[in-house]
Amino acid sequence: MEIRTQVTSYVNDRILALRRQNQPPKLPTTSQSPSPQQDSAAPSPTPYQNISALRTNSMKFLPNFFPRASLAHLFLCFPDPHFKARKHKARIVSETLCAEYAYVLRPGGCVWCITDVEELAGWMRARFREFGKAGGTAREGEGPEKVGDGVGDGGEGLFARVEIPEEGREGEWEDRTVGMLVKCMRQETEEGKKVTRNGGKKFVDVWRRREDLPWPGES
Repeated sequence: MEIRTQVTSYVNDRILALRRQNQPPKLPTTSQSPSPQQDSAAPSPTPYQNISALRTNSMKFLPNFFPRASLAHLFLCFPDPHFKARKHKARIVSETLCAEYAYVLRPGGCVWCITDVEELAGWMRARFREFGKAGGTAREGEGPEKVGDGVGDGGEGLFARVEIPEEGREGEWEDRTVGMLVKCMRQETEEGKKVTRNGGKKFVDVWRRREDLPWPGES
């Protein structure tokens, strides 16, 4: 989901190119009916059918596309940092948007975040860490926390921070899914490759959605 027209067109063109480049081989046509062996060897559907790009404003319309608790993963890859203070309300992570992410994610689902801006990484971490805590929400006017704060600082909010491997050690990680997806964000995304070429740093966080918290007075 992308609001910029040029980016949406670029991604759609890449998807179409990958589908064309990975067309399954065509079986020779004959007038005879195919044997069971030939029928079982029928080519699989064209790859890359499970990906698409849609031009929309996900900050406004995300719940219109996904029912409650319908997503297992949500990726926020190199979002616009909106450096000016008056533009912070346009950042992709805020108190309001954390509520929407919690709505569309199933319990146990994860939000995967990566940026090359240290200040933005601290901003996002503070919002996810505090969301759902009684009286503990990080307001939009408050400064970010330090990126180096320890794992497990999700407290009793609705999102718990997941421990992740250091760059270059993803393949050794006990949780193979976490290791694989973190590696893909760092090394396989277009922005990730660009940051590597420029010698920049990448800041990654993974937040797992907890079960809904009980209402006050409920056991």
